[in-house]
Amino acid sequence: MDTFALLKILVALVMPPASLTLGALLALLLLAFGWRRLALIVLLLAVAQVAILSFQPVGDALMGSLESRSRAAAALAPPCCYDAIVVLGGGIGAAHPPELPEPHLDDGADRVWEAARLWKRGLAPRIIVSGGSFLAQHGGPPLTEADAMRVFLLDLGVPADAITDESKALNTIDNIRNVRAIIGNRKVALVTSAYHMPRALQLAALAGLDVGAFPTDYHVAPATRLPWDNWLPSIDGLTLSRLALHEIVALNLDGRRSSLGQ
Repeated sequence: MDTFALLKILVALVMPPASLTLGALLALLLLAFGWRRLALIVLLLAVAQVAILSFQPVGDALMGSLESRSRAAAALAPPCCYDAIVVLGGGIGAAHPPELPEPHLDDGADRVWEAARLWKRGLAPRIIVSGGSFLAQHGGPPLTEADAMRVFLLDLGVPADAITDESKALNTIDNIRNVRAIIGNRKVALVTSAYHMPRALQLAALAGLDVGAFPTDYHVAPATRLPWDNWLPSIDGLTLSRLALHEIVALNLDGRRSSLGQ
């Protein structure tokens, strides 16, 4: 098993809902050995993790810490004169015929839409779409996220000769490394979700990639919710917390980032 798959599995296991399942199984195992008090503590901790992370204000606090950094970075980005607009993968799924004959849009598809708007505004003459496919690299369907983003951009009116594909990257580190190899020392407008932008900027700095930040796909908007939604556990709250925690952990603990400076 390669590092990409291993890290994806480990992250999934420590986050709800998998963590709740693991906590329950561990509690049953401890109970079987007669350690009732410890079993109860483990089960309560697993339940508490899910309950706490499911509250919208918790997700807002975690996500807000990232999005505020993105707004600050966006305010510093020059308004013109970029060689390319770079869209990082994570917002659109590749087609897998015949089950999925067309690409499908995820929550982060704002990334591709924002890139098209910036291109039409004349921010840069071309768009680099960066995103590969684990399945394509391991004998699965050959279509990649970069392929899917190209289809979307074409439908949004961006001509084919203004789109450059980078279809090998499986994670943000690969995104940045491969784009750096394409673009060299020229300046690029970096487009990704606001919660993802702080880590993308950190990695770009390590790789020596000259970027301006153009975040999109903001999530924290308490005023758009019904009042009681802020105080009831919900899937939306849990999703928000999961997204933010994943970024916060990777931003501070991902040792693989050091390879970009080599």
